Amino acid sequence: MIKKPHHGWQAMRSSFWFVPALMVLNAVVLAILLITVDSSVDLHLEARWPLLFGAGAAGARGLLTTVAGSMITVAGLVFSITLVALSLTSSQYSSRVIRNFMRDRVNQWVLGAFLGIFAYCLVVLRTIRDGDGGTFVPTLAVLTGLMLAFVGIAVLIHFIHHIATSLQASSIVATAAQETLAAVDHLFPKTLEEDDDRGADDSLASAYNRQPWLAFPARKTGYIETLDADALLDVARKLETLLRMEHGVGDFVAEGTPLVSLLDPGDLDDATTARLNAVYVIGRQRTVEQDVAFGIRQLVDVAMKALSPGINDTTTAVMCVDHLAAILTRLATRRIAAAQYWLDQGVVRVIARGPSFEGLLDEAFDQIRQHAEGNVATLLRLLGALQTIAGVTQSPHRRWVLGRKVDEIAETAERSIASPHDRDRLANRLMRVREALAGGPLSFVQIDQSETH
Repeated sequence: MIKKPHHGWQAMRSSFWFVPALMVLNAVVLAILLITVDSSVDLHLEARWPLLFGAGAAGARGLLTTVAGSMITVAGLVFSITLVALSLTSSQYSSRVIRNFMRDRVNQWVLGAFLGIFAYCLVVLRTIRDGDGGTFVPTLAVLTGLMLAFVGIAVLIHFIHHIATSLQASSIVATAAQETLAAVDHLFPKTLEEDDDRGADDSLASAYNRQPWLAFPARKTGYIETLDADALLDVARKLETLLRMEHGVGDFVAEGTPLVSLLDPGDLDDATTARLNAVYVIGRQRTVEQDVAFGIRQLVDVAMKALSPGINDTTTAVMCVDHLAAILTRLATRRIAAAQYWLDQGVVRVIARGPSFEGLLDEAFDQIRQHAEGNVATLLRLLGALQTIAGVTQSPHRRWVLGRKVDEIAETAERSIASPHDRDRLANRLMRVREALAGGPLSFVQIDQSETH
């Protein structure tokens, strides 16, 4: 599990100020170091290379002034382009993917590069003197400023190319999918070994539910972004009681509503309530680090926006379904328990709430299916995705869940597809998917056999 310091680091990575601020600081330090070298060591650069270093104080001042003015102008242009890109991303795809765009290292480094060069030139300009007090031109620092100007040109060209690439639907969808797959590998590292992943947890949970619980309220309203699992287990261990999470990561909680419950807690005070709340990070929006469902949600939102009448971009919707299939294929082989029991020396201390394979499958495909009524290409790709997922799992429960999802798509197709040719294509695909789920040929009721033949 991700702890609070790591969550703070993730929040800084998603900002536009942290990396540029570091780059500006490094540029200032570089300028000071080069000025110190120029002032303490006479390298005789003007005599050796007069064409490069013989411009004098006025020439050096004019060069750095030009570079500084150009860099701050380009930095403003980059900032404007970035804001336009964020606006287009939000309106064309989904506001949920803006965070991924803001976390893009290239965008942060580009803005930091121009601001850093500007700050570097200002520091060097301050040290150039030509008058009664003597003449001082930090030739090495001035030459570095000229070289940084050419670096800025290269950075601008790369930024334009990167923006044009990152605004494509394929890049946005792939970035969200890769981040979700990384979260899957982190949160569910164990492969599914049992035939049925429901198992004994259900009976154990029902036994605990009959016990008296004391609820502790949340002190903040928002979404549960992350929680510190070790700290939560430590609280239960020190209180020598059983703790039950009332909400999982990604859930919305309102101030004053139950956040966690304790079994026979004894004497407790406000400090315990504060400590329990401190385990959770509650914010304005969900994050994907501990919330795989939010990663899936991003792709679903992009697909629904693509299927809307105002955009009508079936290709993007199909692309989202393909990446959702990759995520669910990975999840189909992993152990996912909606109720998890954390032990301390063999004693159950925490009943945790988490996602289930069935819930994640519903999150991925239900709303896309509902918005894809009459869209043959999307319905066919949904069936293909279910067939792919069925090919990697032998769990009877998960195959049953997949079969139910196939039936829902069949019902949607029967209600919304009028063309006999299209209905026949869907019926053939339905047959192959059901055969894959059953492990062989299986009889089934087609969409409408009177119209498909």
